[in-house]
Amino acid sequence: MRIRTDDGFGLHVEETGHGVPVVFAHEFAGDHRSWEPQVHAFARQYRCITYAARGYPPSDVPDDPGAYSQGHAVADLVAVLDGLGIDRAHVVGLSMGGFVALHGSRQHPDRVRSAVVAGVGYGASPDTREAFRAECEAMAASFETEGTPSVAARYAVGPARVQFENKDPRGHAEFAAHLAEHDARGSAHTMRGFQRARPSLYDFEEELSGSVVPTLVVAGDEDEACLEPSLWLKRTIPTAGLAVLPRSGHTLNLEEPERFNSLVAEFLAAADAGAWALRDPRSKASSTMGGSD
Repeated sequence: MRIRTDDGFGLHVEETGHGVPVVFAHEFAGDHRSWEPQVHAFARQYRCITYAARGYPPSDVPDDPGAYSQGHAVADLVAVLDGLGIDRAHVVGLSMGGFVALHGSRQHPDRVRSAVVAGVGYGASPDTREAFRAECEAMAASFETEGTPSVAARYAVGPARVQFENKDPRGHAEFAAHLAEHDARGSAHTMRGFQRARPSLYDFEEELSGSVVPTLVVAGDEDEACLEPSLWLKRTIPTAGLAVLPRSGHTLNLEEPERFNSLVAEFLAAADAGAWALRDPRSKASSTMGGSD
């Protein structure tokens, strides 16, 4: 089905199953197809919704570079909820989609039942921010000058993707083939407008420290750029839990589908039961022995 965004673009949306709604937001290198292992598992008891972000066919690919930003992406999430008549949903996101889940819960806590924020942190650190922005610009230019298949061949075997290739060559080959099908113009605009231009996570410390939306942060222990930001999110968001998957990279939901699904299933059940509470402030004490001496 197609749903219209607030600024008039069409988003391709698919839904499977019945029950409490779960919306899956994909990463830059993925699309709506990236969540198949999760849809197969969770549609047995949840209403699973996947969608292709703007710039990712079969969704529309706006010509205007100004139509791409983190703000647009969060608004598109809300448009999907509105278009399907959903008041509140769990939101599960990876990387770019993880930022959507995080900021969706920050800006619209009344619409997000819980947020799974996986593989988030690239470009957040002040020490690496300018280098990250330069890499984004170079990548966008490569999409425009070389085309998607050439860029995809390199992007699919980056430092935090080789773990997926080593564990599951067939699954990784499918991931890389889907990436090579992406629209070069949409990818370039997304890389500049969303990835390069998004604010740092650390700019939102005050707002995130007041969040009451149940949040699960997930990172791979070999996804170097996400480890420190994930720990920071755990320490900042009072409802956050942190899971780190061993010997894992960035494409967590495809690289380790069983582990990822198990973590998310337990989290969603706890959130729906009202059992995912605020962190007990006593756990923040520096003493390991307890007491006040």
